Amino acid sequence: MTPSIEAVWRLEARRLTGALLRAGADLALAEDCVQDALVAALQRWPAEGWPARPGAWLMTAAKHRLLDRMRHVQMASREQQALGDDTDALEAHLAPDPLDLLLSDEADEVGDDALRLMFIACHPKLSREAQWTLTLRLVAGLTVAEIARALFAKEATIAQRITRAKAQLAGERFELPPASGRAARLEGVCTVLYLMFNEGYVASSGAEWTRPTLCLEALRLARHLAALLPTEADAQALLALMELQASRLPARTDALGRPVLLLEQDRRRWDHLLVRRGLEALARCRSLTAFRPEGPGTLALQAELAAVHARASDAEETDWPQLLRLYDALLALQPSPVVALNRAVALSHAIGPAQALPLVEALPLTGYPWWASVRADLLQRLGRVEEAREALSQAIAWTGNERERVLLLERLGRM
Repeated sequence: MTPSIEAVWRLEARRLTGALLRAGADLALAEDCVQDALVAALQRWPAEGWPARPGAWLMTAAKHRLLDRMRHVQMASREQQALGDDTDALEAHLAPDPLDLLLSDEADEVGDDALRLMFIACHPKLSREAQWTLTLRLVAGLTVAEIARALFAKEATIAQRITRAKAQLAGERFELPPASGRAARLEGVCTVLYLMFNEGYVASSGAEWTRPTLCLEALRLARHLAALLPTEADAQALLALMELQASRLPARTDALGRPVLLLEQDRRRWDHLLVRRGLEALARCRSLTAFRPEGPGTLALQAELAAVHARASDAEETDWPQLLRLYDALLALQPSPVVALNRAVALSHAIGPAQALPLVEALPLTGYPWWASVRADLLQRLGRVEEAREALSQAIAWTGNERERVLLLERLGRM
């Protein structure tokens, strides 16, 4: 696939799939028709020239392919039914004309194909992990390798999970659940949106440190979700978290595109409009959780963590004891190794690296470059430079992002 067509494909694939699902196709049929449209583009665009509106061209090609398939199925159905039914009975049982389905693009209250597709793909028949995997593939367009990294799983496991999820949904009509059923799928949708944002915030592979387009698309969907569900604390918390983290994007790289870590960033370059929007969304979340006996959820706590950094005008003003308290609460709700690693970083600044190092070394995060990087930082702060160099070399070996590798190599050179 040429780079230009691949770029269009990444932007348009989920919109095409969502439109065909809404038109009545099942998942397998929708994917087949979208793939047919891509094949047609690969064959015709290099020879005939690029269309003025590539996305519209692909949509038309995919819809025509679906129309052909649906009419073929409908024709076979009519012929079979005509064998035993009279004309009146036949007319009473005919399905709507496929062309009517394709041309009636009625907007429901969700109002966004990508968000609608997320609610659909987070199907209750699937496990949570299968929901996340399928949605990241369908909606975010992430590769199997990127999903595996995001979910700390093996690529073979992710590939099998996608295959099983599609098999489980074979024949299911992909319909948007009623409003009463969306709340049950909200957790899955929020999780997928944040995983999508994170892949853009720190790209797991490739030549660039970040993928801002992916971040901003996840943020756009989070804004839409928060507007759709204004009384759902998780939707407001997700929006707060993304706004606050997206505010740092301008400062996450220097003029040459090299990574700049959080504590080294020039906070004057942060987008302060996004900071304000994030704090406003966090205030709405707090008002919704103020009287809940279970207190704030994991997304709300992560937004509170981001807010602590946002309120500090520079790294020296960071309230590390408050961050440590928040990480304690988050770890109680979400006992994951990555949360424990971040808590150890806060502990190292609030109390000291000597207390944090054994906690880091006990974590089962082999293969995760930032675990080795944190360990190297703690060892260096303790004066154990040779061990720090070994840990940093391990981090370099594990990273799949070129910019991240350069950052770590430069750090190793200075050590």
